[in-house]
Amino acid sequence: MLLAKRFPMMLDFERTLDEMNRVFDMFDAPLGLRSMPRGTFPAVNLYDNETELLLTAEIPGVKIDDIGLSVTENTITLTGKRNGVQENKKGRWYRQERVMGQFERTITLAEKVDSAAATAEYKDGILTVHLPKVKVTAPKSIEIKTK
Repeated sequence: MLLAKRFPMMLDFERTLDEMNRVFDMFDAPLGLRSMPRGTFPAVNLYDNETELLLTAEIPGVKIDDIGLSVTENTITLTGKRNGVQENKKGRWYRQERVMGQFERTITLAEKVDSAAATAEYKDGILTVHLPKVKVTAPKSIEIKTK
């Protein structure tokens, strides 16, 4: 914030980045100008380790029965429901930043994966999904015979 007070044009730059992210999101681009736009839930990491893609998602406070996961050869979709705290009728909120309710997040994968061989585990609020890559076969030379 100190930087924005000293250089007011930085606020305009920040707004421009936010607007460009919204445009990228409209076209379902895999990444905008930031790795995770503000308010995106759940936060995910996607890692390529040569033989598989490894996705981890932070989903604290969500029961395993409330999580849905589907994988195709080039997308992964994570759905679920995060229950909120009952609102106190006598009090008032000062701040409410935790996302509650239904969520769905679809990520386009950079490589084709074998959806039948995908596995997932959920521990301490972290979902880990192993997505084995489709094995690419090398072209085979075929001998042409004459008759």
